Amino acid sequence: MAKVATILLAAGLSRRMGARNKLLLPVNGTPMIRHMVNVYEKATNCPILVVTGHEHAKVEAALKGSMAATHFNPDYELGQATSVACGLRNAPDADMVLMGLGDQPLLTAANLNTLISAHENADAGRISIPMHNGARGNPIVIPAHLHARLLEDPRAPGCKKFTRSHPDHVQFQNLTARGFYTDIDTPEAYENLVDLEESS
Repeated sequence: MAKVATILLAAGLSRRMGARNKLLLPVNGTPMIRHMVNVYEKATNCPILVVTGHEHAKVEAALKGSMAATHFNPDYELGQATSVACGLRNAPDADMVLMGLGDQPLLTAANLNTLISAHENADAGRISIPMHNGARGNPIVIPAHLHARLLEDPRAPGCKKFTRSHPDHVQFQNLTARGFYTDIDTPEAYENLVDLEESS
């Protein structure tokens, strides 16, 4: 069985949510970032690394007692690419890493298992990206041997530029689950999530 680790990005400023840090908002009674760690823990078999930044002490407190380790990104205010690079530099030892976001609470462990299976049944040496109706999703699957390649360009480290500049190292997985394409960035999106919880 392949070893699958996780890097969750949880360093952003959460500006569009207003005064609240979206990662600390409750999802079924649990802080969102803790909920996400629980989801990934059910689907993977290696450590989970959470990259922190904004309000890192509060995020770390929300994760206390969980299976996640945290690593603070001192450059988090410079953008997500710095957190991706921080995560890759400190990635757990595994055959592949799921690089995910801390604000996708509609994702399920079954969704993640589907992505992992699709990756393994395609070319496990490429980066797998969920895609549906032209929209790219998260998490993506990064084989261990490509970590160094993603860090080669100090001006633009991480996945975004690399995956667009090197299509030969990328494969898209046609996955339809809503969780891959839904993150919670605004108060309206969070209220919709709460309404969905109350109706289920």
